[in-house]
Amino acid sequence: MKITILDDYFDTIRGLACFSKLDGHAVTIWNDHVQETERLAGRLADTEVLVLMRERTKIEEALLDRLKNLRLISQRSVYPHIDVEACTRNGVVLCSNMHRDMPSFAAAELTFGLIIAAMRQIPQQMAALASGTWQIGVGRSLRYKTLGIYSYGRIGAAVAGYARAFDMRVQVWGGETSCARAREDGFDVAGGREEFFATSDVVTLHTRLYPETRGMVSAGDLALMKPTSLLVNTSRAALIEEGALAEALAAGRPGMAAVDVYEEEPVLDGAHPLLTLPNVVCTPHLGYVTHEEFELQFSDVFDQIVAFEKGQPINVINPEVLR
Repeated sequence: MKITILDDYFDTIRGLACFSKLDGHAVTIWNDHVQETERLAGRLADTEVLVLMRERTKIEEALLDRLKNLRLISQRSVYPHIDVEACTRNGVVLCSNMHRDMPSFAAAELTFGLIIAAMRQIPQQMAALASGTWQIGVGRSLRYKTLGIYSYGRIGAAVAGYARAFDMRVQVWGGETSCARAREDGFDVAGGREEFFATSDVVTLHTRLYPETRGMVSAGDLALMKPTSLLVNTSRAALIEEGALAEALAAGRPGMAAVDVYEEEPVLDGAHPLLTLPNVVCTPHLGYVTHEEFELQFSDVFDQIVAFEKGQPINVINPEVLR
């Protein structure tokens, strides 16, 4: 089969052990990012199997209608960037392992790394040192601080475990199921939404983006936070009301932010509002970007291709297309 892999920025995938699962197939790998329909349609004209690097490229109806040879899209995790109905109308099978049995430990690790980096001003101190300045301020310790986890799912639970090692108090807010799981694991549940934001020294978001969670953190929520507190978002930018975070940081509540996700990606403009603020640590959506995570994810992605080739597709999101 003719297989195309998009958005492999650092040409990493061909070096993974699991890449051997595609032996015998004609594989084309693109290392740049293209979103324009015309250019994508040209690149994918002969493609039978499309492999996506998570949500880096949107696969929309106008594109799918032009890909007459496409039979399968194979990826991992959620798929808000794919028009599933258009896939079905065009006879394209979408396979995506939702990995409900384990968290992304890479994302959890990055979350805690950002907490430490922001609280201790590590990027700012490094930049100052490189420019010839010895120390520019005083950071804050994590011990005995309160970590607020908004939604106690798989990643939230992993982050809570790391917090225990730093002697942090953990409190949780979210849905009934989320709060019940946190209680079972011995963590506190905030007495209410306002209390959660007002009493947390660090608030970290670990919720999937659905229509009902879009903009779930409002400007009013952020205004409740302490001027010494930190807001961390390694989930999805749209969980926060559009524009609210930059305005809240400028107003001083919260006092800091650490973000790995943005409304539109990739961010290639240094004038992005969050990049211009001195109290923000920004990373370019690195949550899942480790060799170990890629090995895990693409092993699943390639297994889906092998199963499809054998006529026994797995993790099918639109099974009606098979009928």
